[in-house]
Amino acid sequence: MANNLLYQSRAKSAADVSDKLGITLLQKGLIDFKTLEQALKTKESEDPGQRRSLAQILVSDFHINYDSVYREVTQLYGFREIVMREENLSPSRIDFMRKMLEPLPDTILDLMKKDRILVYKYDENRPYKLIFLAADPTNKNIPIIARAIGAKRYEVCYVKSDDLEGLLMVVFPEENEYLKVLQDLTLEINELDDQETVIDEEAIDSEINKSLLVNLVEGMLIEAVRRGASDIHIIPKDAQTSEIHIRIDGKLQLWHVQEGVRPEALVAVVKDRSKNIDRFERDSAQDGFIQRKIDDHLIRYRVSVLPIVGKDFQHKFESVVIRILDDRKVITDLTKLGFEGEAKKLFIKAISKPQGMVIITGPTGSGKSTTLTAALSHIINPEINVLTVEDPVEYIIPGARQIKISHKNGFEQALRSILRHDPDVVMVGEIRDRETADTAIKLANTGHLTFSTLHTNDAPSAISRLYKMGIETFLIAYAINIIIAQRLIRRLCEKCKRPVKNLNPSIPLGLGFTPEEIRQTVFYEAVGCDACHNGYKGRIAIHETLYFTREIRNIIFKTGKEIDEETIRARAIKDGMLTLRAAGRERIKQGLTTLEEVAYATAED
Repeated sequence: MANNLLYQSRAKSAADVSDKLGITLLQKGLIDFKTLEQALKTKESEDPGQRRSLAQILVSDFHINYDSVYREVTQLYGFREIVMREENLSPSRIDFMRKMLEPLPDTILDLMKKDRILVYKYDENRPYKLIFLAADPTNKNIPIIARAIGAKRYEVCYVKSDDLEGLLMVVFPEENEYLKVLQDLTLEINELDDQETVIDEEAIDSEINKSLLVNLVEGMLIEAVRRGASDIHIIPKDAQTSEIHIRIDGKLQLWHVQEGVRPEALVAVVKDRSKNIDRFERDSAQDGFIQRKIDDHLIRYRVSVLPIVGKDFQHKFESVVIRILDDRKVITDLTKLGFEGEAKKLFIKAISKPQGMVIITGPTGSGKSTTLTAALSHIINPEINVLTVEDPVEYIIPGARQIKISHKNGFEQALRSILRHDPDVVMVGEIRDRETADTAIKLANTGHLTFSTLHTNDAPSAISRLYKMGIETFLIAYAINIIIAQRLIRRLCEKCKRPVKNLNPSIPLGLGFTPEEIRQTVFYEAVGCDACHNGYKGRIAIHETLYFTREIRNIIFKTGKEIDEETIRARAIKDGMLTLRAAGRERIKQGLTTLEEVAYATAED
């Protein structure tokens, strides 16, 4: 009761704290005076009975960083902050949190999920006091939840929004209804004749119905999204076995082995659910897509089917790869792309020019599309016409007109037609050949800002690739603003990473560290815990930024029969460019990744 009175007294002083909060955020440069003034006006205009706090208005209406605001709220109100990476989240602790929720009605559970509030533990020093975790420790629903649990004494602690979101997913795992059906029912599958040489479509349909493969495929689509996978791979192993792998943080991991069902039946289910794919075509490559609403978000899947050879030649095996396109993962803020220092300034300078080319290079899956999307989002405004030609379109970009590619309007045809559509900015999904390179260069040289991608190992080699495609050096030299080479490397899990003991100095020396840098750097290694994947969680980008200065343009212009990549690279480094490996070293110094990860990602550097 005393604790509740304390909580209410804190709420009564909200007006005073609101003023202090605004002043504090202003002093720390987190908001400007105009934003504060508008937020306070919004607060005063709201119905007193449903009036939001200044913090809520700043976060929801003005998009001020959530944790920056609520960390100040926490300090002003005198709440304690808990840093989850410093906590021991053992299986027994998770079990305790789940058991505390078992007797609660669905209305309270929904409230806790919506407002991000969790029961954590009993205070070690005061066993009668329960500790709650909240992203907003001033949330008015906390006393309601405490009463429902029966907590007479409790303390509310602030936890960073992302950390609490991850913990909520562990404590409140979303039930996959399709996989639940598979667990509850046993498969009754008849053995099929391995000598059969003709595909019996009726037998496959019967097998699909008996084996509940529909539930497996639908469950697979849901589970991959919830685990944060980028791709799903369905691989036939033999006449009665298929494996399903999912790619998380760039690495494939086995998710499910389907035995007792022929691979043709599993692939048939995927095909049936995909648009633009013919289920009965098994001798040619096919591309299609699937759409599903998962956890109230529309998810698109790009499906690729390829015929492959297996040891059972009488079977027509096909490999299926499904790319998950989740718009929630799209980065539209350039500051979140991970450009370091001068590279960020040069990139913004290059994309802010009225014309010229911006080229992003790197292997498949290195985040090229993400960088292009963020760049376009940065420059899009109602005064310019932005057109994209992509095959296929991966992400919807608000404010851009994205041309639909089909058999009636192919990639090359759309590219040739684009000049008649009065563009200011054009994104060419990929420079594939001489024709697309010619068109992109022509756009850049005729007053258009042009974005595109190229598959090369580093920035200087992109120049060689264009030259070998037949583009003249004077066109390359004066059409391009910047070339960015990038890679994605796995990020260390903050909860379990640990400093390397007995480091062999030859390893960092081999990556280009100086003896002085080795002495000053804390090198970390991956460990692995319940919150990550083998010691890593998420990925970060490293960039090699080749900005076209006057000197770089002159080197390219004076090129003879071969592009001198080493001379270009040396000049760019002299101008301040970090190579991919040098950018990786910076990530190691920041404690974000490991020596092994950078060595693997920059093996050709």
